[in-house]
Amino acid sequence: MNSALSTTNDFISIENGTIHLSRKTAFWAGFFYILTFVSIPTLFLYQPIHEPDYLLSNANDNKIVMGAILEIIVALCCIISSIIMYSVLKKQNEILAFGLVAARILEACTIFVGVAFILGAVTLHQQGVGENAIATSRALVALYDRIFVLGQSFMPAIDDLLLGILLYKSRLVPRWLSVIGIIGAFPLFAGYFSLMFGVIDRSSPLTGASAIMVAFFEFTLGIYLLSKGIRKSSPHETNNQSL
Repeated sequence: MNSALSTTNDFISIENGTIHLSRKTAFWAGFFYILTFVSIPTLFLYQPIHEPDYLLSNANDNKIVMGAILEIIVALCCIISSIIMYSVLKKQNEILAFGLVAARILEACTIFVGVAFILGAVTLHQQGVGENAIATSRALVALYDRIFVLGQSFMPAIDDLLLGILLYKSRLVPRWLSVIGIIGAFPLFAGYFSLMFGVIDRSSPLTGASAIMVAFFEFTLGIYLLSKGIRKSSPHETNNQSL
């Protein structure tokens, strides 16, 4: 079967070779990127566990467990989406593409560890250990907060910087979108280090503002892949391939 790359949406060409990418692959990459936003409700679901008297309260642990499940879904989506993108981006730069996979896996690991801290505090609450374990519970929540900042601020900045560079060089998506990913990483870095040195706190509006560009980049990339797929790198790069 012969297929012209210039007239189908099933294949795209890049400067250093030809990438064979089905619309189905682009769809699933976009799907898993969008799915990483399912953990947003944890901002509300985890509120009880941050209360000083959580261990002595009648808080609904089911909400917290549901938040933990959502975070596990996000961690798995991080890994899956990076593997899907690696199959395409390695044709552009295999080292950077592998670095992206490694960074996403490390991000997922921080999420898994954070979930373990949260569920540890929930277990203490369910067992009704009382005042004797308040210090332990607060320590577990503090550890979660710290690793959350590492996994959801610092690592996404690394991820999107690598992804933005790869997408910009390959032109697999509009370049303006790639530029947002590259530039957006730096406010996130700034926000992370500001938190680390106590310049701002986690609840500060500046903390949320530092993540806006990265969030926009990842959400828009997901929508783009879902709706349009990966585009051809340039109109003049055409080829006929025998499959």
